[in-house]
Amino acid sequence: MVSSSSLFRFFLLLFFFFSLVISHVQAAKLPFHPRDVLPLLPKQVSWPILNSLHGAVDLLPSFVGSVSSPNRIVNWKGACFYENTAWMEFHNKTGSEFGGGTLHIKVSYPHSWTCMDLYVFATPYRVTWDYYYLSRQHTLEISEWEDKAEYDYVKNKGVSIFLMQAGMIGTFQALWDVFPLFTNTGWGENSNIGFLEKHMGASFEERPQPWVTNISVDDVHSGDFLAISKIRGRWGGFETLEKWVSGAYAGHTAVCLKDSEGKLWVGESGHENEKGEDIIAIIPWDEWWDFELNKDESNPHIALLPLHPDVRAKFNETAAWEYALSMAGKPYGYHNMIFSWIDTIDGNYPPPLDAHVVASVMTVWSKIKPEYAANMWNEALNKRLGTQGLNLSDILVEIEKRGSSFDELLSIPEQDNWIYSDGKSTSCIAFILELYKEAGLFDPIADSIQVTEFTIKDAYSLRFFENNSSRLPKWCNDADNVKLPYCQIKGKYRMELPGYNSMDPYAHMNEGCPSMPPKYFRPQNC
Repeated sequence: MVSSSSLFRFFLLLFFFFSLVISHVQAAKLPFHPRDVLPLLPKQVSWPILNSLHGAVDLLPSFVGSVSSPNRIVNWKGACFYENTAWMEFHNKTGSEFGGGTLHIKVSYPHSWTCMDLYVFATPYRVTWDYYYLSRQHTLEISEWEDKAEYDYVKNKGVSIFLMQAGMIGTFQALWDVFPLFTNTGWGENSNIGFLEKHMGASFEERPQPWVTNISVDDVHSGDFLAISKIRGRWGGFETLEKWVSGAYAGHTAVCLKDSEGKLWVGESGHENEKGEDIIAIIPWDEWWDFELNKDESNPHIALLPLHPDVRAKFNETAAWEYALSMAGKPYGYHNMIFSWIDTIDGNYPPPLDAHVVASVMTVWSKIKPEYAANMWNEALNKRLGTQGLNLSDILVEIEKRGSSFDELLSIPEQDNWIYSDGKSTSCIAFILELYKEAGLFDPIADSIQVTEFTIKDAYSLRFFENNSSRLPKWCNDADNVKLPYCQIKGKYRMELPGYNSMDPYAHMNEGCPSMPPKYFRPQNC
């Protein structure tokens, strides 16, 4: 009997042999590419190789162009077919008021006989997909435009074409890689860790036990910041993607508050109530800490960031409490959540993300969950346009009428004084920074700071926190042989916060900053 390890080595050598042959033989084209036959190999052979070739990011489509008329031809190189051409032909085969159209796509010169390309096609009013494996001209029929607005939009802006750049097999592999990010399993935790290591350069060094600190609440004060990183389950997967696009090494935050009797509380935007709603809540420390220790299945890693004594002396505790209580019970700030990330036209989208992909994703969600779309972005986009009540399709048409673009609209800074249908909108980090603003920490330039433009990384980079390790509580990192400049109070892995406590506030801070992985370079005073 041949051992599985011997089979693995044999198929691995066979795979790389074909790779070598293909890379050196230019005159003759083989009938297949090694990537195309990998799924046919034994699982213990194919999956490790596929994992090295494709990852969760490959699930994202890449924008290749827009076609609006026979004279506006788009050319590009695909994942399978090296030469591709597309153009649009308008017609009225149904006799309707605005007619329909035929999208022509000519594909040629595949890299093998067994590959195929997968595409997504979108307008503000529809999203569809198709795949091509034969080298010839293909067509996508649109029998009727939805209305005059779609007809005018396509005439001027065209139908957007997106390539699933990993190909059919790679896309399915990417789906397989994305799925575990959101599972509450060891597999999911390892997948999140692997994603962050690969795409952000994050490190996950194990700390000595115990992984939970015995905290003395007497050493915790109003305004002290809680940075939280979840690495498994639904929120773990969401935070992983949030970290990747923003450069933050934490995905959630909360703030400490002490009342006049010395009792410690936690203010948190994103607390789940009994109805399953995410709200702003002021919770007793003991209740909050018990949940994180015993009930939170996302394996949260938590660090306490104490305020610097000079900053604490400036902190107006009365004003902070007044603000916190005025916000208690209000919904989490979904309206402006994504806009703290997007500051520039093209400097905040990790490839292959761009504004076209964002628009297509929004279009899909607007069709599936209209109420979700209204909450997540429609109101915020209307604020930026100075309009009211427009849905996403109307917004995209209005942008085109004004001679602007969607990427320009997304980059318009959020304003802290904007009032949405359910009140002021504050995400977890915006809630804390608004509280800091009310407490006087941004004075005297508070009027020129829009804290809803800050990401979590922007927040923990503020020079508000303790910079003298000798003043940290005695229990802070007492079991760890690496002394962090803050107090990690929970978690198996050591939390890293690049850029921690490094920037003084300045006018219009974080309103135009890029955030491209893996270095996340930030120009001065952006």
